[in-house]
Amino acid sequence: MALLEVKDLRTSFKTEDGIVKAVDGVSFTVEKGQTLGIVGESGSGKSVTCLTIMGLNAKRTTMSSGEALWKGKDLLRAKSSELRKIRGDEMSMIFQDPMTSLNPVHTIGKQLVEAVQLHRDVTVRVAKARALELLKAVGIPKAEGRIDDYPHQFSGGMRQRVMIAMALINDPDLLIADEPTTALDVTTQAQILNLMKRLQEDFGSAIIMITHDLGVVAETADDVVVMYAAKVVEHAKVHDLFNRPQHPYTWGLMGSLPRLETDTERLVQIPGQPPSLLRPPSGCRFHPRCPYVMGVCRTTEPKLLATERDPSHLQACHLDQETKDREANKLIESTMAEVG
Repeated sequence: MALLEVKDLRTSFKTEDGIVKAVDGVSFTVEKGQTLGIVGESGSGKSVTCLTIMGLNAKRTTMSSGEALWKGKDLLRAKSSELRKIRGDEMSMIFQDPMTSLNPVHTIGKQLVEAVQLHRDVTVRVAKARALELLKAVGIPKAEGRIDDYPHQFSGGMRQRVMIAMALINDPDLLIADEPTTALDVTTQAQILNLMKRLQEDFGSAIIMITHDLGVVAETADDVVVMYAAKVVEHAKVHDLFNRPQHPYTWGLMGSLPRLETDTERLVQIPGQPPSLLRPPSGCRFHPRCPYVMGVCRTTEPKLLATERDPSHLQACHLDQETKDREANKLIESTMAEVG
């Protein structure tokens, strides 16, 4: 049995302008010790997918369907009390902005101790010892003194390390990292990613890595889900995705990566903007921006199907296999050296 199995997940939000379909038929599985990368532009549904799994969307304005089976139990139909027991214990999440995720009026130590005592029947002394252990594990220098500091006394990279410590403090089976390196300099980004990989090896946790950065995906993921306009357009092993990408949107993401040898040229960009999820386009949702658009793309939504060569590599595109292979081969030489 998979640790997490998501089946046909759909999440919509009620707004004054209408119903926003933020997640539309997403399916994937996560095994113990595996890292799943979810990649796509802002607004593609990456974060909402994981917030739905965690039960963190506002109930009054949210409509969800499908299944999110956690060790066989459907989280979408679980009681709030059951979800509270799972969150922070069996399943944890690192949010995008550690400054707004940490309480500014409480010390780091108090917040870490609270995270332990919510799920473990231990004394403050035992919980603080565990907090100190995790601060050291994530590389906080002079942790014995810093444990009584407040969030504003830490740099952005150090706050992110504190968030990782809080997420791992109860040895969760799954860690969801929502853009964990956003707004960090490249050196700190590399340190955070290396830290997460090391801690995954130590704790055996599975990771869902939400990001718009294909470089991060190439560095960390085992499997990759590519999302566009609330839908999965490609799903593959990371090696297969970078060696034989099968969807024009994936080609666009890979083509927009900066390359060292073309420092005098402008980056290739995907034309246009992602569509409104209030009124998404008919047919393939990527067709208004796709350079390979055909008549069928405008009228018929492509199904997420296995490629001819690999049943585990799924893609949703009407193009013939010869065209997909030709475009994939063009990208291999120009991008693999930069992201591999």
